[in-house]
Amino acid sequence: MLLTCMFLSCQPKVKELKVHQFNIWQEGTVVQDGYAAVVDEIARVGADLVALSEVRNYKGVNFTEKLTASLKEKGLVYYSDKADDTGLLSKYPILKFEKLYPVKDDHGSITKAVVKTPEGIEIAFYSAHLDYLNCAYYSIREYDANNWSKLEAPLLDKDEIRRINLASERDDAIRAFFTDTKKELKKGRIIILGGDFNEPSHLDWVDANKDLYDHHGLVFDWDVSTLLYEKGFKDTYRTIYPNPVTHPGFTYPSENPDMPVSKLTWAPETDERERIDFIYFHPDNRLKLEDVFIHGPKGTIVRSKVEVLDNDEKHLLPIKVWPTDHKAVVSIFTIKP
Repeated sequence: MLLTCMFLSCQPKVKELKVHQFNIWQEGTVVQDGYAAVVDEIARVGADLVALSEVRNYKGVNFTEKLTASLKEKGLVYYSDKADDTGLLSKYPILKFEKLYPVKDDHGSITKAVVKTPEGIEIAFYSAHLDYLNCAYYSIREYDANNWSKLEAPLLDKDEIRRINLASERDDAIRAFFTDTKKELKKGRIIILGGDFNEPSHLDWVDANKDLYDHHGLVFDWDVSTLLYEKGFKDTYRTIYPNPVTHPGFTYPSENPDMPVSKLTWAPETDERERIDFIYFHPDNRLKLEDVFIHGPKGTIVRSKVEVLDNDEKHLLPIKVWPTDHKAVVSIFTIKP
């Protein structure tokens, strides 16, 4: 018995690692009481790592500094640093903070923090908010990819769709991410990426749903997700829920009871529902994905009307006010030395 206890005491301790990806819609300023709701929802989830999109630092106020102060009032200590467009929060001390792909002319960004857990595990955590222009999945739905005006017909030429999509800076930002993660992997760090990609996943445009959601019969390998999978990265939602028909996981456009539907849709006459908010990780023996769920209202917007899918997707519903036009994503890992 003593030998057994001694043996068990030597086993590495497993702990939970919770990651929260959250587009906060212009710092929560669009919705009344939105900032307070951002604070409340982050506090409620209580994630160890939080990736934020649409940090603006309005009126010269350091948003993440303001946010960490508000969370401290609720008894939660987070570390951060000033960021533009993409912010990061960490319950673990930050060893290094870097604007990996700085925002320029609103073409998206990636921010990085290297953090260290109490057990000594180092994690390179990245927050992405990728270029919203040349948004080719709207062209398929008969809307211009840059100004969202109505087109005469859906764009179904795959070569032209690819040309428009690659005219964005989304793939450029992800290639910068790969250059950096190659170095971080050599250092033995765990890699996690969260963000609003403004682009669908190739795992969601497959033969099984080609005639759903106004895909117009197309199966398409969207660039950013394809590149990530080619480099070995895994999408947490599709890892747990591989079937995009039973678990579409839509994150945009989200229902928001405090906003008129006209403020939530860019393509009011089509079904623009997509999963464009993601958490990715690079497989690591120390990291095990345990669960993932959507955080936000259940409804999405279809042709300017709220629609709620009758399925068993897991949702954490808002406390009261929902501060954004996106749904957030929460992924739960276990981590051990």
